[in-house]
Amino acid sequence: LTRLTRPHRSQSLRNSEIQNENENGIFIRCSISSKLRVFSSSTEVDKIMGCPDASSTEAVAAETADIPRFYPIGTPGKPWSDDERNEWKESRKHHRSYKEEVLDKLDKLKSNDALEVVQYGALSHNPQRYPLFAVKSKQWKEERSTLLVTGGVHGYETSGVQGALLFLETQAAKYTEQVNILVAPCISPWAYEHIERWNADLKDPNRSFKKGNETEESAALMSYLDSLNVKEWACHLDLHETTDTDELEFMPAKHAEAGLAYSGEVIPDGFYLVGDSENPHLEFHQAIISGVEKVTHIVKDEDIIGEPAKSDGIILVPVNTLGLCGSITGGKCPATTTEVYPDSPRATDAICNDAQVAAIVSGINCVLKH
Repeated sequence: LTRLTRPHRSQSLRNSEIQNENENGIFIRCSISSKLRVFSSSTEVDKIMGCPDASSTEAVAAETADIPRFYPIGTPGKPWSDDERNEWKESRKHHRSYKEEVLDKLDKLKSNDALEVVQYGALSHNPQRYPLFAVKSKQWKEERSTLLVTGGVHGYETSGVQGALLFLETQAAKYTEQVNILVAPCISPWAYEHIERWNADLKDPNRSFKKGNETEESAALMSYLDSLNVKEWACHLDLHETTDTDELEFMPAKHAEAGLAYSGEVIPDGFYLVGDSENPHLEFHQAIISGVEKVTHIVKDEDIIGEPAKSDGIILVPVNTLGLCGSITGGKCPATTTEVYPDSPRATDAICNDAQVAAIVSGINCVLKH
């Protein structure tokens, strides 16, 4: 309930702990397959969701009165109204230029003999400012498998975008004789310019890659992929970051918008991968870790964002259930979400971008080898 990929440890119980709970308790899965929260009744669930029963208004008011203010918008314990959602949107500012940092780099790729730049859509609230582009092999062959790289699903995660562009500039052409190359470097350009996790409609694009729950960003990409009629995906790497602003801004905003209390995050120091628990491909993930650790440090914790590590820097979650971008190829090919930590004292912008490129190269090399 309270989180979708990074549940705080105090907000969930492990299965072994739940076995001793009352059999009549209501078990709510907190997005990650191994994490459950137990509620004693449906009324309690309604309260947590911000939908209290009318007869319990006073009790809920007393309960939410204890929630301290942790975000400047809204009333603690009360879901945001449309006015408060508009207040959030109107308070957002441009911090960087999508044109200068992304579109101008794509323009330079148009002279590349091996790659072509294709527009697959635009964001309706400002289509001139926010066109959506992909880069693909110029010699596209249906009989080849296809490498998919996605970046900027969360616009604030800079190296996801810049790492994808760096791969296109330095490495992609080397593989065009072996696989089809397809890269969507900046899926959420409004969020990139505003350095936000949400899109302009206060929705998380990385929970929307499933039918019936699309955002404009995810719907445009899924429609484009469908039009290509790819017969076989080689692998998919979705490039992300875990940042200190997850704890300082984005998760507080998410909890405030839902009317929930917020108790903080545990931000891992280092690079890690999030694979699919229903389609693990651990050898693929381990090959990526081996390549990336030559560039930056790997998270060695036994527990990463509330999930047990399968090995150094690797956790697994049900990506299809969550509607993550990592599910977009259908769950058969090797797929992973990279997580770079740019706020580490051991990291620089260049290291973060290089780590993303190393992840892509190591992943595709593993697939081609086997």
